[in-house]
Amino acid sequence: MNRATFFLEWSKLHGDAKTIGIVRSWLSLSYILAKPFAVLRISPNALSYSTVALGICFALNVESNLAILFLALSLFLDGIDGSVALISNKVSKFGALLDSLADRVVEALWILGLFLLGAPWQPLILIWVGIYLQEYMRARSSSLGITDILIITWCERPVRASLIFIFLIARAIGFSEDIFLSVTTYAWMVLQLSSAFKLFLVLRSNLQQSQR
Repeated sequence: MNRATFFLEWSKLHGDAKTIGIVRSWLSLSYILAKPFAVLRISPNALSYSTVALGICFALNVESNLAILFLALSLFLDGIDGSVALISNKVSKFGALLDSLADRVVEALWILGLFLLGAPWQPLILIWVGIYLQEYMRARSSSLGITDILIITWCERPVRASLIFIFLIARAIGFSEDIFLSVTTYAWMVLQLSSAFKLFLVLRSNLQQSQR
């Protein structure tokens, strides 16, 4: 599959979303990175399962700098599994379900990792609830006929991972772990809850208009 066809097929799967700007840049990079996996005939579902395995490794090694490596590898594989499926013509409904489920499991493992490091459980619970609500609203709106992306909030999955990266790198270079752990946790909580609420407002407006 060439790049132009890849863009076209991706757009069809995402409600004819436009492949321009940042989206196009990311898709171009994803295409390049995914191509070797497709050539080697590596199953996209195997990549999804691998992200969960790496998430477990992250939680088990969260007190060491190896956590940075496991987090990076997990995100890398998660970022290309869908592209591998497209390029190798292995797109399936089960694969889409598995990819989404793997994302939620891995994010739960991120939260568990922060808890094991000593982060307070109260904001962590709110973070988990915020993630669940945001992703559930996206999934449910799709079943209600909204296929457009509508909005990219300020706390999508790459941002969630970036917050953890910032903490892990700050710890690795010698900054106070306790201070950065608290800052990371509460910043994530605020961003996640406000992000979910913003998505709710956008979906409410869109769904109310669709009834007219």
